[in-house]
Amino acid sequence: MEQLECKRCILSRTDYPNISFNFEGVCDICLSFDIIRRDSVPHPDLAPLKLTELLDKVRNSGRGKSYDCIIGVSGGVDSTYLCYLAKSWNLRPLLLHVDNGWNTELAVNNIECIVDKCDFDLHTKVLDWNQLRDIQRSFIKSHVMDIDLPFDNAFVSVLFNVAFKHNIKFILSGHNVVTEGILPPNFTHWKLDSLNIRSIHKQFGEFKINSFPIIGPLKYFLFTKLLGIQFVSPLNYCEYSRDMAKTVITKELGWRDYGGKHYENIFTRFYQGKILVDKFGIDKRKAHLSNLIQSGQLTRDAALNEFLSSSPYSDQNLLGTDFNFFAKKLGFDKKYLEDYMNVQGLSNTEYPSWVNIMNKFRPFYHKMRNLISV
Repeated sequence: MEQLECKRCILSRTDYPNISFNFEGVCDICLSFDIIRRDSVPHPDLAPLKLTELLDKVRNSGRGKSYDCIIGVSGGVDSTYLCYLAKSWNLRPLLLHVDNGWNTELAVNNIECIVDKCDFDLHTKVLDWNQLRDIQRSFIKSHVMDIDLPFDNAFVSVLFNVAFKHNIKFILSGHNVVTEGILPPNFTHWKLDSLNIRSIHKQFGEFKINSFPIIGPLKYFLFTKLLGIQFVSPLNYCEYSRDMAKTVITKELGWRDYGGKHYENIFTRFYQGKILVDKFGIDKRKAHLSNLIQSGQLTRDAALNEFLSSSPYSDQNLLGTDFNFFAKKLGFDKKYLEDYMNVQGLSNTEYPSWVNIMNKFRPFYHKMRNLISV
């Protein structure tokens, strides 16, 4: 009989149709997580030394400057805890918040608490709403899976632009392997896919977006390789757990919980809690809980129990409010949004994409690499 679910995490063929299993019944996502953790997270005996070396590099890079690093803040757990640690490490970060017009009140309050308690400077970049709205409408009309791509891409673009403006060489990220190491490929799309953003907007958009911050692989190469601006993830060098971080920032910074992962943003909350689940059959909670299993923070039984005893929207009244707000803010009538939910969703790669181009030339790349290595 064909195996349908992983024996280690809670992902199944229903979540990820192309899932595969080894002879022990462990899925390829778990095996990939192990590789990423091995390559990104130092051995516990070496982690303190690696962290010290990293922090020394950050501090040295900021000599004679107003700031030694940038931290992007959203009001979420990971970035808030990173700010708390940055204060204890005596770093001098410039906090950057990219406002896309969808912040919850809790997110705003959490950011204010960080600034107040840590005494860090905050720079807020407000995205052009007319352009962002037109792009987000385009992604809805295209029926692609990753409609969060435009903002996620813009966030990275703004981080690099501000770092360059202030001559800052380190961008500290709250991303960490133990709580968000890897997602199944069908759960997300490559966040540097500028071609996908422009192509979808060109087909479905109404306005020019020439001034909207978009970053692709070439710009990323420029910033990282030629200008030497680095993304680093200090949480990978620390003992880190979701519950511990929440306890600390609640007590020390006055942080308040907003519910699910990334639910500090109304657009993302409705996207992950409703659109992904109903239109694409993707519940990101399963991937996030599986990461906690893979990192040893939850047992499989505990994760499965947490998943089954909750829902993407525990408050149905909030779901109704978000539905109405989402439709009104993007200029869709409710009937359009209801019909949208019932139309078959598409992969982002159904439209022009850097991913398609890279996949096309990947065999050639591997052949050339093998020839060079001979």
